[in-house]
Amino acid sequence: QVQLVESGGGLVRPGGSLRLSCTASQSIYLMAWYRQAPGKQRELIATITSALSPYYAPSMIDRFTISRVNLKNAVYLSLTNLAPDDTAVYYCAADTQKISPPLMPTFWGQGTQVTVSS
Repeated sequence: QVQLVESGGGLVRPGGSLRLSCTASQSIYLMAWYRQAPGKQRELIATITSALSPYYAPSMIDRFTISRVNLKNAVYLSLTNLAPDDTAVYYCAADTQKISPPLMPTFWGQGTQVTVSS
């Protein structure tokens, strides 16, 4: 079982930025970020493989950047130019193999709240 722990969420003003972090209990092939806004389905933001190959959901590519440090078993998500619609719980996820939507990763963190409000 892989444990994932996120950090870095919080309250930010519109137009602001945040950097989320996630650390896994062991090395794993695929790491990803998802988010779930109130009353909405969980949606993919981006994935990144251990070879540092990223994939972004088309609507997320402009303002979000995924990165990874394999030696730390860590994945990061940089969020820029945030808007109130970005308010959501952001989840780190991981899997031992490549997956494609609508499939979802096997392992999940507990989530970190991001609230965008003035």
